[in-house]
Amino acid sequence: SASAAPIGPQLTNRLALDRRPSRRCRTSATIRAVMTPPDKLGAKPTGHNAPNPGVAERAILRTGSRMPLLGLGTWKIPKEQTPALVETAIRKGWRHLDCACDYGNEREVGAGIRAALTEDPTISRDDLWVTSKLWNTYHRHEHVRDACLRTLDDLGLEYLDLYLVHFPISLKFVPFETRYPPEWVHDPDASDPADRVMVHDPVPIAETWRAMEQLVDEGLVKNIGVCNFNVSLLTDLLATARVKPAVLQIESHPYLSQTHLVNYARSKQVHVTAFSPLGSAGYVEMGWTKPTEGAINEACVKAAATAHGVSPGQVLLRWALQRGTSAIPKTTKPGRLDENIDVFGWTLSDAEMSAIDALNRNKRYNDPAEFCVGMGGPCPIYD
Repeated sequence: SASAAPIGPQLTNRLALDRRPSRRCRTSATIRAVMTPPDKLGAKPTGHNAPNPGVAERAILRTGSRMPLLGLGTWKIPKEQTPALVETAIRKGWRHLDCACDYGNEREVGAGIRAALTEDPTISRDDLWVTSKLWNTYHRHEHVRDACLRTLDDLGLEYLDLYLVHFPISLKFVPFETRYPPEWVHDPDASDPADRVMVHDPVPIAETWRAMEQLVDEGLVKNIGVCNFNVSLLTDLLATARVKPAVLQIESHPYLSQTHLVNYARSKQVHVTAFSPLGSAGYVEMGWTKPTEGAINEACVKAAATAHGVSPGQVLLRWALQRGTSAIPKTTKPGRLDENIDVFGWTLSDAEMSAIDALNRNKRYNDPAEFCVGMGGPCPIYD
């Protein structure tokens, strides 16, 4: 149940009391030493106890860590639904959970994890892969560790498998006690609507990254990476990083394949995870697109679905995996958990892959150049 004892020692007091300097441990040395060739990405480990054999398929990161290729996205899952959905997902074989401070439901994700592990003692914490993300207001060096500890406390975990810089956008710090998660607008309660805007804080990415590296040194996270970075930002980070980014998470689906970026990242041994792999579905409720729009409705996708006896959504997920990326589809429907995970054991033909590749139109749904306009933006990070 959700009230089961948390995993490992409580971390609550660490936020206030643990201010020790980061200690160097063997983790970072291992990370620098173990390098996996790009052609080994996606190799299958043995001995994984997931009920569905397909979810044992994992990407081998540059660190030697094995990340499940398919993960459950938790963005926009309502808090009241999150514990049961996460528990059900783990029970059905999902082993990769993609979380973030900004999603506002990490405490509920943690409740679902505890419930699942209590219910089934054959599953251990080490069988799971939990990703979280550093929010924009915590980019200054002195805030990164506290932000990570808060996430660990909410999830009830002792470490993260992967911690990502959520956006290459740094905003003015908002203390936990003022508002958590802080979201985009610095003071949403300002009396003057003109003051309800983002307040930027020009923090160099290198400063944030040094603090991220120290989390690895300390053993709080096993891998670090970035989200929403373009080639230029990734190149600059790779040139200066002591601990190289292991993962790049980007929006990617047939309408936004980002092939050049995916190929570049792969050439640098940075694994790519696709968020919004089903395209427009998650953005309809936000008014950012129409229900009839999306690659899921394309004729070639439907034809492939018919040929393989699967759904169009499964075709899109299979396309993402076959092009060498991992994918983190989100759903609030327990029945879809079975469907979305059943994308192994069959493959799309070269012709089917090429037809879906040809759908690219550089259509981006999640773009701060657009959705930040009303917040005092825009933030055209992709231009």
